[in-house]
Amino acid sequence: HNIDAIHPGYGFLSERSDFAAACENAGIVFIGPSPDVMARMGDKVAARQAAIEAGVQVVPGTPGPITTAAEAVEFAKQYGTPIILKAAYGGGGRGIRRVDKLEEVEEAFRRSYSEAQSAFGDGSLFVEKFVERPRHIEVQLLGE
Repeated sequence: HNIDAIHPGYGFLSERSDFAAACENAGIVFIGPSPDVMARMGDKVAARQAAIEAGVQVVPGTPGPITTAAEAVEFAKQYGTPIILKAAYGGGGRGIRRVDKLEEVEEAFRRSYSEAQSAFGDGSLFVEKFVERPRHIEVQLLGE
């Protein structure tokens, strides 16, 4: 069809680094971020690290994925509750648990880990201090 560029719209293909890479490999201009940037921003742990490296203030959280309940308990002891456990390599609300009491951390970890493993093939989690009533602010940028 003589396609030389693709704008993927919003959602689905617009967030797939493998699709952007496939376009690039086929000599088609992908109108959007590079595959490397998309992959980094699609990984919650890597995106958090990128924000820290850019000097953006972030909510207290683990510096990388955790794989044991003991690590989650230590975080909760240090920062207090509520905390939130999140699947490191997933999305869509799968593998996420809010924990309000220290004695609930281990069970919540087991459930989050199991759900993340089942849904995404990797049970790694990260932990953040839970923010009550957060505000979602998004800025769209376009540049050449």
